[in-house]
Amino acid sequence: MSDATQHPDADAWAKACAEDLAAEKARRRGTEGPPPGAAAEELRKLVDAVADKVASLRTPLLGAGAQNAVQQLVSQAKAAVEPVIERNPQVFDHLAAAGNELLAAYRSAVEGQERRWTRGPDAPGPGGKRDDGGPDPTEHIDLD
Repeated sequence: MSDATQHPDADAWAKACAEDLAAEKARRRGTEGPPPGAAAEELRKLVDAVADKVASLRTPLLGAGAQNAVQQLVSQAKAAVEPVIERNPQVFDHLAAAGNELLAAYRSAVEGQERRWTRGPDAPGPGGKRDDGGPDPTEHIDLD
């Protein structure tokens, strides 16, 4: 077979591989959550929204000088946050993930405690045993 007859098949194969790769990347983006930098973008939106809200507040309790000071403080905060977001967008993704893990741990602890509180001291616990609030006598606690 000559190169002229093999070349079209190679192009078709390369094109099919590229399409499959693009489809797989799109599928993973859909299942893995937001793209990298999404948390940084959300922080940027939050800072902008807070700055807009503070700018729109006009209260007679604050004088013109105080309102200018608040505007200046918001501008400085925005100017300080923006370079950090630009240089380290992945950091905010990691912080968001860590926050989600902490929230999950807190929920787990609270749900376990709520089950013990709502079950009451006279109600049987897991396995039909009465829960007196003390440690399980079969549980070994390592103090080392």
